[in-house]
Amino acid sequence: MKDWWQETFPQGQQSLVISDAQGYPVKIAYGEKGTGKPLILLHGMGSWSYNWRYSIDPLSKYFRVICFDAKGYGFSEKPWFRREHNGHQVIELERIIQALCDEPPLIVAESLGGLIALAFAQKNPELIGRLVVVNVPVFTERLPHWAMWLLAQTPLEVIQTIDSLRLAYLFAPLVREVMAIERRGVLFDPSILTQEDVYWITYPFIEFPGTLVKVAEELQIAAREIEHWQTNKPNMLTNIQNNLNLIKCPTLILWGDQDSWFPASHGEKLHRCIPNSKLQILHNCYHDASTGSSKELNAAIVEFTQDTNFW
Repeated sequence: MKDWWQETFPQGQQSLVISDAQGYPVKIAYGEKGTGKPLILLHGMGSWSYNWRYSIDPLSKYFRVICFDAKGYGFSEKPWFRREHNGHQVIELERIIQALCDEPPLIVAESLGGLIALAFAQKNPELIGRLVVVNVPVFTERLPHWAMWLLAQTPLEVIQTIDSLRLAYLFAPLVREVMAIERRGVLFDPSILTQEDVYWITYPFIEFPGTLVKVAEELQIAAREIEHWQTNKPNMLTNIQNNLNLIKCPTLILWGDQDSWFPASHGEKLHRCIPNSKLQILHNCYHDASTGSSKELNAAIVEFTQDTNFW
């Protein structure tokens, strides 16, 4: 199988060392393509840069596209022995942008990446030019999938044992088959997911110890957030919801009309909460819009940035 990074980016996979939210140095994998204004692509939970495979080349004709794997995901470092604090992704996004961008970028963010981007825009308005969010879990009341719930309920010590024994590597064909079934379940047209796609989507889980632990840890953080939101305890989710009106940058909200994880009504509500925002519904689109509706998504992003009314 060809190296996806080398095939996708002129300089292949690059690395950047930042201080994470706890002050430890951590290596971030990224790639970039194109010239012009910077555009940052943020992936969702359990994904990595590969999820943007259909957007990198088309958008690079207009922007300097920067695609990175968040800490613990994909090809980035996985400090599985350190527990994370809620909100660490926002701090780390800030440091990545400060290291790679010489002007406020356009941020395009899907699913959990969108939630991080909303929090980032509230906290760092001077570091963002425009914002595009896709199918964001900003008003969710539960983890949307049984596997997420299962990982969120399993003690991290158990997950760590599974990970350290390299069971995903030993049972790679089964892991790929299960992942293929689940990924096809969030696509309007499941047939577009190829065997090569399945190979790369599962690659970090199979090849890099620590991936499963870090994803499970993020899910446990998310589950606690939802629980605290339900019981009116202090939580980041409520804070993001209550401060959506503070997002001043032009914002495009894209939402799949058939997203069964987070319904389009959430997009309408988000649009009402962000003053300078525009809502566009993606037709025949389930949750995975970056894969299932890439052409419509890419066209919407380009049109949004060329709309002078939104500068």
